[in-house]
Amino acid sequence: MEAPHNPADAPEAPGLPDTAPQSGSQNGSRPAREARIAVDSAARMTELGRRLAVRLRPGDLVMLTGELGAGKTTLTRGLGEGLGVRGAVTSPTFVIARVHPPLGDGPALVHVDAYRLGGGLDEMEDLDLDVSLPDSVVVVEWGDGKVEDLSEDRLHVVIHRVVGDTDDDRRTVTLTGYGARWADADLALE
Repeated sequence: MEAPHNPADAPEAPGLPDTAPQSGSQNGSRPAREARIAVDSAARMTELGRRLAVRLRPGDLVMLTGELGAGKTTLTRGLGEGLGVRGAVTSPTFVIARVHPPLGDGPALVHVDAYRLGGGLDEMEDLDLDVSLPDSVVVVEWGDGKVEDLSEDRLHVVIHRVVGDTDDDRRTVTLTGYGARWADADLALE
């Protein structure tokens, strides 16, 4: 389980993304671009997923990180709507992975929940994500330390939420693109 995130890291102006080229590395890839977006409801999280979907293409790997209840599946539901895929996007916790074929000419959505998988990429080989990746958008919840080696080009989405006993729906979503694929990408989503 992840450590709680500091709410002081959230952007000060709700809804205004903070984008800038980044330096440093994660698993050998250099962050190319980063944006922070404030979200205040589940409906806005779904809408964020729809807006992000228009920037995705076959071969994209999207890693989702956030505490339980942060909104990872809600964001993925919006991705599915934006990509125009078949089937209701629900949490694949007990089946590990679901494939949502496209209704039109777009890519399929492969939605993976790696929460119950303890190891790294070796333990995920049975899912054949490397085979699915070139023709699909692969979204992996709880993929940190497990799927980074699938692609140097990936989008890491971290959802920070208010922690504790609260019904506060505010979230700060940080999008970090890694690799050449994301170097010139507009992650502002405005």
